[in-house]
Amino acid sequence: MKKAEFIDAVAEKSDLTKKDVNTVIEAAIETITEALKDKKSVSFIGFGSFSTAPRAARTARVPGTDKIVEVPATTAVKFKVGKQLKEAVAKA
Repeated sequence: MKKAEFIDAVAEKSDLTKKDVNTVIEAAIETITEALKDKKSVSFIGFGSFSTAPRAARTARVPGTDKIVEVPATTAVKFKVGKQLKEAVAKA
């Protein structure tokens, strides 16, 4: 499902205009992004939670060439699936 299809589906279920739904989705994504930048987690009970985790610097091998490269330390985004979402998907 692409963003436009998602907006259509939410607008249909919520009786809001597509423009209003787009505004809300954009604001939600921006808010989640800002929280993760500040190393905060965002939780939706039953759905899941977004958080960050540090990744240490490491050396890696490039497949096919066996060249060794240094991968710098970084911060990664993690998503932990909530119980209700996990059960809903398992039943599908």
